[in-house]
Amino acid sequence: MRGITKRFPGVRALDGVDLEVEAGEVHCLLGQNGAGKSTLIKVLSGVHQPDEGEVRFGGEPVRLAGPTAAMRLGIATIYQELDLVDGLSVAENVFLGHERASYGFVRRREAARAAGELLARLGHPEIPPNRLVERLSPAGKQVVSMARALSHDARLIIMDEPSAALAHDEVANLFRLVRELTSAGVAVIYISHRLEEIREIGDRVTVLKDGRTVAVGLPAATTPTPEIVRLMTGRSVEYVFPPRRPRPAVPEAGGRDPEADGLGTEILRVEGLTVPGEFADVSFSVRAGEIVGLAGLVGSGRTEILETVYGLRRPSAGRVLLDGRPVRPGSAARAVRLGMGLAPEERKSQALLLEDSLADNITLAGLPRYSRLGWLDRRRALADAAEQIAALDVRPADARRPVKTLSGGNQQKAVLARWLINGRRLLLLDEPTRGVDVGARAELYALIRRLADAGLGVLLVSSEVPEVLGLADRVLVVREGRVIHQADARDLDEHRVLDMIMEGSLS
Repeated sequence: MRGITKRFPGVRALDGVDLEVEAGEVHCLLGQNGAGKSTLIKVLSGVHQPDEGEVRFGGEPVRLAGPTAAMRLGIATIYQELDLVDGLSVAENVFLGHERASYGFVRRREAARAAGELLARLGHPEIPPNRLVERLSPAGKQVVSMARALSHDARLIIMDEPSAALAHDEVANLFRLVRELTSAGVAVIYISHRLEEIREIGDRVTVLKDGRTVAVGLPAATTPTPEIVRLMTGRSVEYVFPPRRPRPAVPEAGGRDPEADGLGTEILRVEGLTVPGEFADVSFSVRAGEIVGLAGLVGSGRTEILETVYGLRRPSAGRVLLDGRPVRPGSAARAVRLGMGLAPEERKSQALLLEDSLADNITLAGLPRYSRLGWLDRRRALADAAEQIAALDVRPADARRPVKTLSGGNQQKAVLARWLINGRRLLLLDEPTRGVDVGARAELYALIRRLADAGLGVLLVSSEVPEVLGLADRVLVVREGRVIHQADARDLDEHRVLDMIMEGSLS
């Protein structure tokens, strides 16, 4: 790709971008949210037509008139926002657009067999080809999207944040697959905000900033991470977490008074919570000013615990207390009235109205306070939203802007603003930095710590063990539906936590 320029109304998304990818290499494309990465890969996959510049594939100039033209050439894309059809089966999604058919009839049995072979190649033979996609976990959907890309016998595969929804062991399997592809001569463009992955899987790196190429073909293994961060952000960003307030570990029963040790009053108490098939006999507490992190693999029960605390799932045993008052099982509305707020794992599908304005999204959970006799006081709602936008430094600071146009970090701030505008007591955060670049992560970490220091309780789930250890005050290790260990985060390290979540070992 040479001199690729793409304009949209009021913005130049790409300004003379260059990208060169060789057969059999993993070429990492890096940049902050809004740098132009998504627009560039949409040009390469035929979704957008460039206003200027040239694309050559296999040495020949090509015009990618649409996604079908790109696929016919051998360019397959796995998007961060998965383009699957929930109402179709796994096999139907894998071969969507190039169905196995004869005389107008789809050969379903053959498609299911072929899809099963692709899933086995990806290390997931347990996913039934005939299961509806809507019944899969986010990680399962990611695997199906990868199987679809493999079904095209692609010469170039574009992977946009492929590890975002994967557990630690699944990432290792993803890397095995990538190496298998490149050893066969397939080129891979790999996009990730996890910079530690770049050194492990990448061959070369191209960095975008503000729609321009600022570095081309850097060696992935030897370019220092601080240099990559500087190129991405234009400044030096230390990948550090905000300091915790000094305090001793949570005392055991019969020990010192926790409030005398500087901890706030207890906000959340979970006692013997059980959801059959998901988790069992889970008990813990969260105090004002405390961040409690849940560390575990995808499927360990960590997200299900969060959703049950919030009232989205009905437990068979146990109870949830918020400020000493019971949260009605299976009632999220009751949890919201008592002062909880949830930032779910998939913010775009589970939390945001993408076509609506930033203001509408922020005020969504508090509509009764802006309505009178059935009429909405939009002026007041807009003013309150603007106040939260300023307080959380959401950019651009335009309350009327459609939320779909914001970067991942600013969308996550919008979700948090929705709850803060209503004065929450407890925030439940599931993968709060997924799809968020390194600069925005530092901002979110500082924001979460600031909220805790102001007296909120925070219950945090993250697939990234360093994130849990760096941000949380106390860590609960979840394995196979049970909390197997609780400790102050300062008493743990990454290797010990990984041993526990992978093997159940406390060594």
